[in-house]
This record gives sequence, C-alpha cells and structure tokens, in this order.
Amino acid sequence: MSIPAIDGERLWSTLMEMARFGATPKGGVCRLALTDEDKAARDLFSRWCAEAGCSVTVDRMGNVFARRSGRDDALPPVVMGSHLDSQPTGGKFDGAYGVLAGLEVVRTLNDHAIETEAPVEVVSWTNEEGSRFQPPMVASGVFAGAFDLEESLAAKDLEGNTLGGELARIGYAGSAEVGGRPVAAYFEPHIEQGPILETEGKVIGVVTGALGQRWYEATVTGQETHAGPPPMDVRRDALVGAARMIGEVRRIGVEHAPDGRSTVGFVTVHPNSRNVVPGSVFFSVDLRHPDDAALAAMGEALREACNAVAGDEGLEVKLEEILYFPAQPFDPDCVRAVREGVEALGYAHRDIVSGAGHDAVNLARVAPTGMIFVPCEGGISHAEIEYAKPEDLAAGCNVLLYAVLERAGA
Repeated sequence: MSIPAIDGERLWSTLMEMARFGATPKGGVCRLALTDEDKAARDLFSRWCAEAGCSVTVDRMGNVFARRSGRDDALPPVVMGSHLDSQPTGGKFDGAYGVLAGLEVVRTLNDHAIETEAPVEVVSWTNEEGSRFQPPMVASGVFAGAFDLEESLAAKDLEGNTLGGELARIGYAGSAEVGGRPVAAYFEPHIEQGPILETEGKVIGVVTGALGQRWYEATVTGQETHAGPPPMDVRRDALVGAARMIGEVRRIGVEHAPDGRSTVGFVTVHPNSRNVVPGSVFFSVDLRHPDDAALAAMGEALREACNAVAGDEGLEVKLEEILYFPAQPFDPDCVRAVREGVEALGYAHRDIVSGAGHDAVNLARVAPTGMIFVPCEGGISHAEIEYAKPEDLAAGCNVLLYAVLERAGA
C-alpha cells in the first residue's frame, strides 16, 4: 500500500503549541484533568479538529470525538487517540502525542485528498492519568462498560469537587451517550515510558498487549505513644511494621522478575510527629504482571506477608484491593497492521508489552485495539524532563497512518 508521509514539522509544532497550556518552569506540563489548563487544551484541540473539517462531539464523560466522514459513513469508525491531561509534574508527550498524532493523520489525509471507506475519528479521553480523580482511565472505562457512568461522574478530588461538576464548570459536560456504539478499530500511539526501545536502538515498539494491574490500599494500625518513656519491646510501632511490609512488596516483585512489577508510591504517617511513636500508616501498592495467574499469586503473597508482619509486630493491617485490570492482549489484526506498517516503512522495531495502563486497555474490551510505541529519552516519563525525538514521533505517526488506512480502507 502506497501512502504519503505525515508532516513531522507540523506534528512537532502542534505538540509544542499544546504544551503551552500548563507549562512548568522546568519544561514540562501540569495540566490536571478538568482544570482551566485542561479546558484551554480541549478548546484548542476542538478548534484544530473543526478547522480540519471534522465534526466534534462531546459525550457525558467529557470525551471529545472529532469525526472525519468516510465514503460509507454508516460503517463503524476507525478511532485514534489518547489523552490531554497530565501528571502534576508531567511531560509534553505522555498522552498528548497520541491525540495530536491522530489529528496529524487527519490533516495528512486532507492534504492528499484521501477518502477512506469508513469514517475516521480522533478522541481525547477524560482523566486518563487519575491524578485528580480516581480511578485512572475512568472515561474510557465508562465507554467500555468497565465503570458506572453516574458513579464516575460523582468521583471527588481532594477539594471535594466532583468530576461531573468540573465537566460542567469548564463547558465539557456533553450530551452524547458514552460508548454503546461499534468501533471498527482503535489505535493509540504513545511514548514507551520505559528504556527498552532506546536501549536497543529501536524506533517503533509493536505493542502486543498490556500488563495486568492490581492496586491495593494498606492501613497499618498500632498505638501512638511518647517516643521517650516506653521501652522498645512494648511498642506497637505502625511505621516499623509498614516498613517491613514495603520491603516485602519489593521482594514479591523481584521474585516474579523479569515480568513482575511491584511499587509503593504513596505513604502517610499518623500523627507524623518526631517525638511520637507512629500509631497508623497508610500506603499504596501497585502490582503488575502480563500473566493473570502470576498477578493473582503476587496479590496473595502480598496479603500473606502483610498479615505475617502484623502478627510479628503486634499490629493490625487492613489490605483492600481497589483496582484490577486483567492482563490485556491486543487484537492480532491490529497488531499485524502496525507491524506491516513498520516493515513497509523500514523502521527498526521490536514487539513489546506495555508496562503502563492506557485507555487502549479499556478499549480492547469492546473493540479491536492496537498500540504504537516510540522511544523516550532515558525511558523517563511522568516527569518534566520527559523527551522524545521529533523524528521518532514522526515515525510513529507514519505507522499510525498506515494502520488506519489499512483498517479504514483507502
């Protein structure tokens, strides 16, 4: 299949212009979901899509869809996209690349007067990061039937603002129903967020699936007391117990190497005073593995380890699983379309499994889905120094164009 090349300079310029919204002094972005910065980004994306001849609709979760008609507009669309929200100290490329690469595909089709058989859509999903509202990937999850619409709209941030209320405040509480319609295929381009492609000198990662995830919240309860008078053998120090449990979290990940991942990323201590023995500790646990049975075994090992430590230290522990995404293989035909595009265009590539969660994981529940990875410098993401080379971003977008034309029909 002969296809034109996308305009790499235009793609880079578009990314840099979008990065002005929520720009940080260190070169990243802070564009939390449904803030004024997110509204500005949505407004610009919507304007660009309208200028490209797309019809723009917003659903009740605030997902923004831009549709380019096909010869047979009754056919299910081929959809591209990702998200525009960021971490508090995020980078310019995580999420935004997938959305704006989709826009660049539409612009390229327009430049060359290419009409597809099926319609093509670009989507920006709401609150993928989960930094402001939990859970992450919530809007694509509602689209795919993984989460309830009303419960998701009622989710609150730390200030008590609801997701639905903030959608209304910024003008993105749409009227379209969320999901419930066929999608011919979904493709999501993304920076790798890891070091594998860069280390191996590969330009494209052909993503075959995503790691399963289990998230837990642990509350360890002891007894706060004065740091001086009580001897060591009578203390019920919640922080000592939590520290041992956190060590067990790391052990579990190491024992399931090379595919297992285990992380404690959030800890709070009460009363958090230098001369008081801590009475309670709260911490998060993130477990990941590409095999569901192994992931379940990691979860059981975590529960056993926490209970054993609590018994040793005279503490109580409550361990609650708050999120579960099963390991998700991607559609073989979508993976094939990406791989054929890479080979036709001559890019160095390898198959890869995503270690991070993406909206594509939810879409894979209801539609044939594939992902395209490009390298990021040092494998660093969720950080202001996040960087991807313009030529690599252009390469991923060229592969996206190939895959979309293969599935939408030119």
